Amino acid sequence: METKIAIQGIRGSFHHQVANEYFSENIELDECMSFDALVNSLVENKTQQAVMALENSIAGSIIPNYALIDRNNLHIIGEHYLNINMNLMVLKGQKIEDIKEVHSHPIALLQCREFFKKHPHIKLVESGDTAETAHRIQEKQLKKIAAVASPIAAEMFGLDILASGIHTIKSNKTRFVILKTENKVLPKSEINKASIKFELDDTPGSLATILNVMNNCKLNLTKIQSMPIIETPFQYSFFVDVTFEKYKHYEKAKSIVELMTTHFKVLGEYRRGDTI
Repeated sequence: METKIAIQGIRGSFHHQVANEYFSENIELDECMSFDALVNSLVENKTQQAVMALENSIAGSIIPNYALIDRNNLHIIGEHYLNINMNLMVLKGQKIEDIKEVHSHPIALLQCREFFKKHPHIKLVESGDTAETAHRIQEKQLKKIAAVASPIAAEMFGLDILASGIHTIKSNKTRFVILKTENKVLPKSEINKASIKFELDDTPGSLATILNVMNNCKLNLTKIQSMPIIETPFQYSFFVDVTFEKYKHYEKAKSIVELMTTHFKVLGEYRRGDTI
C-alpha cells in the first residue's frame, strides 16, 4: 500500500528528492505549491505525512515554517539532511548572455546571490518552486528565461545546464523535517533528538537558567530560534532542538523546564538525521 506524502513543489524538486530518500516504501505525492498548502494537505488528511524544509546552512532558518508547525499542532517524527546542488538551466541551445531573467524559489536565489552578482544583466524573479519553474520553461518553451534547480529537474524536463554548483558556499545543506498530525512512531529507546517550544516571563536571566538546566541534564543544544509573540510586544517564543544519548536525561530536563516556563510544548521526538 502506498503512503501519500505532501511535498512543497513538484516532482524534480528538492522536497521530492528527500521524499524518495527518506521513505523506502512506495510513495504517492501530493504536490503543494506553498507551505500553507502542504500543511492543509496534512491537516485535512489528504496525506499521511509531509516533507518540509526548515533550515539551510547558507540562507538560515525558514522561520514561518516553525510557526506553521506550532500553530497547526503538527509533530516532527523525523529529519533528513540533503546536500543541495543548485544549477542554472535553460532551453537547449541558449547561452548565458541570452538570459534576461532567472526564476526560482526565493531561498534558492538567496543561496546563489554571489553568482548572479557576476551577471548583473539577469533579473532575479521569485517563484513558488525550483522544479516548477524548470517544468514551465520546458512546457511553454520559454526563451531568455532560466531556472535555478536540481540536476534531476534538468534531466526530467530536458533542459541544458549552463552552470552547475552555483550556490555561494559549496557545503550547502538543507534540513528537512518529516511531519505527521500525531507522534506515535518510535519507542523511547530509539529517540535521541527533540524539538520543543517554550515561552518565558521577563525575569532577567530566565533563558540562561533554562539553558543551564539542559546542560546539567546532559542535553546538547543544536538549535535555538526566537520568534516574537505578536500579542505581547518584546516577548518571544523559543524553538529549541536538543540531542541526547539517553531518553531519561531528556525526560528529566523536560519535566524541569515545563515548570520553569509560562508555556511549554513538544513539537517532536525522533531519531536525529545523518548530517553527511
